[in-house]
Amino acid sequence: MNIYNPNNKFNCTPDKPKCHCGVFGILGTDNPSVRTYYGLHALQHRGQEAAGIVSASKNGNEKYVFNIVKGLGLVSDVFNKKDVFVKELNGFASIGHNRYSTTGASKSRKNIQPFLVNYRMGNLAVAHNGNLTNAKTLRKELVTEGALFQTTSDTEVILHLIARSRLENQVDQILEALSKLEGAYSLTILSNDKLYAARDPLGFRPLALGKINDSFIIASETCAFDINGAEYIRDVEPGELIEISSDSKAGYKIRSFKINTEKIIPKHCVFEYIYFSRPDSKIFGSNVDKMRRKLGKTLATYHAVRDPDKEKLIVISVPDSSNTAAIGYQNELEKQEIPSKLEIGLIRSHYVGRTFILPEQSNREIGVRVKFNTVKGVLENRTVVLIDDSIVRGTTSKQLVKLIREANPKSIHLRISSPPISYPCYYGMDFPSREELIANKFNGNTENIRKYLGVDSLEYMTIDEMLEAMVDHDREHFCTACFSGNYPVPVNSKLRKEEYD
Repeated sequence: MNIYNPNNKFNCTPDKPKCHCGVFGILGTDNPSVRTYYGLHALQHRGQEAAGIVSASKNGNEKYVFNIVKGLGLVSDVFNKKDVFVKELNGFASIGHNRYSTTGASKSRKNIQPFLVNYRMGNLAVAHNGNLTNAKTLRKELVTEGALFQTTSDTEVILHLIARSRLENQVDQILEALSKLEGAYSLTILSNDKLYAARDPLGFRPLALGKINDSFIIASETCAFDINGAEYIRDVEPGELIEISSDSKAGYKIRSFKINTEKIIPKHCVFEYIYFSRPDSKIFGSNVDKMRRKLGKTLATYHAVRDPDKEKLIVISVPDSSNTAAIGYQNELEKQEIPSKLEIGLIRSHYVGRTFILPEQSNREIGVRVKFNTVKGVLENRTVVLIDDSIVRGTTSKQLVKLIREANPKSIHLRISSPPISYPCYYGMDFPSREELIANKFNGNTENIRKYLGVDSLEYMTIDEMLEAMVDHDREHFCTACFSGNYPVPVNSKLRKEEYD
């Protein structure tokens, strides 16, 4: 998880990909914006730069009114007014968004979602998780046709496509707009009296449908259902548009539409299981906790560490995202009859201020010490197996290893529950440039990476091993582009976030 920093002077976790966004929507309940607030709180790990909520209500003349509150910072910072949900966000439906920018200038308040417009068929608001690979092309076409853009975000393209459609039915307008999009999108869309959810044909990013009493909920992850006491119904299918509307007899009804009738093999982002999603969520139809434990077990199957001194081997995680994988790793060592203990060797501070700035940018070591501390009595004179989910630049990993060395372990063995990250992502994750990735800096030479990090041994999972751990799915159903360079949707090699900034 990244710590939001408006000055961009320090990132407490530069060795991790930056989280993208979280979306939430609800129709047909009292205080929907309060439900949305709690949902966004549960999805805070998916974006800490900004948050926003749009609510729909009716005034005394039975005219639909949309209200919006949004701002920079964490959910609790943005919605901190005492009466915000009573006076500003009352109504019968709402959608919300947590933001980390993948396209669009990160500091611009205009880019904070949801986006809201009023067009010939009424109000329309949209919240988007993902990244459109053809957004620049579509934007140029729309500008040529006279469209005026207020933001630098690819999400605004979706609003313009819907609003400029010449079709008369709103569902058809949305379907027409979505059919023109390429790349990754999981959307919640709110109109005057309907809530929509849509997912790209390859299903890169997760999106789920839930229910609480007679109300329906849409969310990026099911942890946003749990906090609201809602029931998980199913995933929004890849290439599906769901319409939720009121019905005088049935209360609320759901209709499903196909965005693309062509048969396409899904390409779920495997990194959602490795790192992004919360372990208590269910995404892509499977429990994240189960998948991470399996990743840990598979990692131990092929990359076990042994110590002839049976009392010395301990397994620890880099908290918090690697905790579950470490459990799976140690369980598999026991199955192999390799004596070991699962220990807590690192303590992570959860109170690092989001505006924390180093006195000197070059001094990254203090950043690690602010966030982590060792349990010296656990690590001293032990063979330490350190489990982490991924390495991006390697800077934090290097400082973390140095910190563990100060506790005088016997040796340190780093095991990574994913392959080396070698390529950028264009579908909703944000890595640094390819040149900054440690796997490319050392030309994929694991031994040189090991020396740089200062560990006694280093082993990653292979792509085949990682996919072997995806036990509930066909291995061909995952996108592995950041590891393999095989992009399911063709992208321009020059496509970069900076082109929008």
